[in-house]
Amino acid sequence: MNWIAPDWPAPGNVRALSTTRDGGISEGVFAGLNLGAHVGDAPARVEANRARLQQVAGIPGTLNWLNQVHGIAVHPVSDRYERAPDADAACAREAGQACIVMTADCLPVLFCDRAGTVVAAAHAGWRGLQGGVLEASIAAMGCEPGEILAWLGPAIGPAAFEVGGEVRDAFMAEQAEAATAFVPSLNEGKWLADIYQLARLRLARAGVTAIYGGEYCTFSDSERFYSYRRDGQTGRMASLVWLEK
Repeated sequence: MNWIAPDWPAPGNVRALSTTRDGGISEGVFAGLNLGAHVGDAPARVEANRARLQQVAGIPGTLNWLNQVHGIAVHPVSDRYERAPDADAACAREAGQACIVMTADCLPVLFCDRAGTVVAAAHAGWRGLQGGVLEASIAAMGCEPGEILAWLGPAIGPAAFEVGGEVRDAFMAEQAEAATAFVPSLNEGKWLADIYQLARLRLARAGVTAIYGGEYCTFSDSERFYSYRRDGQTGRMASLVWLEK
């Protein structure tokens, strides 16, 4: 599969990946490996795509999907549940329990500690990022931030992510350095935001210095990635991290 393996110095028992459109059976606007059950795709196709993901990745048990709401709640995936919880991040200490987030322009962030004892995944759109979903994920891991590795997965790039002034103001109200992540757009009153830089700033402030990834643009690469801002109705990719037994 033409999926993405994080380029980070994670311990040997940590496994992680980010899917692309490659390898699925969905059709039309969802063409490819759509993993989102909430976007209007045929349920049978989504289930087949999810089964393919689990088979190729080699994850045992049940995949732990979230009902993402652009918030900051972190779900401990070692807890068993019958329906997807309302959360935008997940944390796991038990081997074989994958932390999974879905995106199609928002930023997926994967975490592990240097000892390979805990992993986490966060879905960071600008609201969740500004609200503190990365900081909440770090807190849920329960280890020193300096012992954490973070990988920034495929998201909308800085040349395509246009936002209003209220978004810039919200970030700068908490962190003056956030100004470095915004440049004026050609459209009056709008700004181009670098969500990767915003995430790096938030992670660094939280004490995480080992930060990797952040080189993709989901909006500009339609063959490889789904993009909600580009296409409207579209599929979802998944970014996963788990501990091997």
